[in-house]
Amino acid sequence: MRPLSRWSLSHRLSAVFALLLLACCGASAWLQMAASGRYEQEVTQRLSGGLAAHIAGSAELMRSDGLNQAAVKALFDQLMAVNPSVEVYLLDPEGRIVAQAAPPGHLRRDRVDLEPVRQLLAGAPLPVLGDDPRGEVGERKIFSVAPMEVNERDTGYVYVVLSGEEREALVANAAASNVLRTMLWSMALVASLGLLAGLAAFRLITRPLRELTGAVQQVDADGVASLQQAAPAIDRLANEGGGEIATLGRAFRQMTQRIADQWRELAAQDQQRRELFANISHDLRTPLTSLHGYLETLLMKADMLEPAERRRYLEIALGQSRKVGRLAQELFELARLEYGVLKPEKESFALPDLVQDVLQKFELAAEARRQRLVAEIAPGLPAVTADLGMIERVLTNLLDNAIRHTPEGGEIAVYLARDGAGVRVEVSDTGPGIPQELRPVIFTRPAFASSGDRGGGLGLMIVRRILQLHGSDIRLVPRSGRGAVFSFELE
Repeated sequence: MRPLSRWSLSHRLSAVFALLLLACCGASAWLQMAASGRYEQEVTQRLSGGLAAHIAGSAELMRSDGLNQAAVKALFDQLMAVNPSVEVYLLDPEGRIVAQAAPPGHLRRDRVDLEPVRQLLAGAPLPVLGDDPRGEVGERKIFSVAPMEVNERDTGYVYVVLSGEEREALVANAAASNVLRTMLWSMALVASLGLLAGLAAFRLITRPLRELTGAVQQVDADGVASLQQAAPAIDRLANEGGGEIATLGRAFRQMTQRIADQWRELAAQDQQRRELFANISHDLRTPLTSLHGYLETLLMKADMLEPAERRRYLEIALGQSRKVGRLAQELFELARLEYGVLKPEKESFALPDLVQDVLQKFELAAEARRQRLVAEIAPGLPAVTADLGMIERVLTNLLDNAIRHTPEGGEIAVYLARDGAGVRVEVSDTGPGIPQELRPVIFTRPAFASSGDRGGGLGLMIVRRILQLHGSDIRLVPRSGRGAVFSFELE
């Protein structure tokens, strides 16, 4: 047998219900027996209430000189023959027993408490219980009582116990043989029917909970892959009206949807990480191979190369090493942004001033390629609150990409305009633009166009992460007549 701690909720509820039902049946039987006994006592006492008065009035039990022994003996003999279930006692005014017909050894006390006698004579609610001279100490029974008078003087009481020893023995035997057995069978029948009805009701009530438990166990056994299979059952439970189980179903459905979304996001991030490593490996391999080749050539043919040719090889090798260094720096910076090492230190500043400063840094590079740098700044722009160094890095990355991918004679433009309480920034160029197949992933992973045209590297990923730390994001805006147009907002 399994321990109680390992029982299911349905089994525990059923066991508790069965115990409560048995306890209620027992309490009901006890109350029924008690109420039935008190009802029987009240009826008997009400019907026999005048018995003592009839005895006191029909026989001269007391005389002026004391007890009328002949009348008392005749009375006791007559009662024993007619109704042996009653016991008659004659009491003096203090409650002492002065006459009785108990067999030798049956009388356990020689006096009766008169307080119940006074209550009954005063009309107290029935049943009123008094002392039983033949019973155990403290045992009380219903009785009938009437005062005895001689020459209009109270001489005592006729005290009649209405439920004597013989009657009690007969009642006990009858109860043991019939009434108790009938009551027990009735209680067992009621308990059985109630238990069956309760178990059926519990099974019906806990059905949604069992189904929800099955869905949870399926997810636990089969993993996240089984969420889609368990979704219909969970949706049905969540939509079945109100109540705690429906609320639990809705909460579990939301939790499974969140887990599924997070799982898909983790899978996508893992795929992006794999692609990031592959793309970085590709981007590193080319300059490293070139750098290695030129250095190897210089080593092998150092004595045969002309000074001009040797200088050209060294410049090419130096340029490739710069590419590797720049890529390594971008990787380091992206890692610090991703893991929260870099936090924005926000301050209020004028964005147009920052744009002018960044454009000045690229003037020489643009002139060397005969490109035009244009700044279109709307008047009256509000100040923005951001990390000045991070936003400078955003503009630097965007302008560097634009200059490198815009052909000679092209134009790079920075546009600033009011956007509600903030400023909208656009950086555009007249280059070839972003290939269609790379646009969905241009900000999430470094990607390179297969044709050798413009792609996205780590710079755009750094830009997006910086803007996300400022509560913003970057978008690629399609615009006719321009190459790539990047837009974001700052407040």
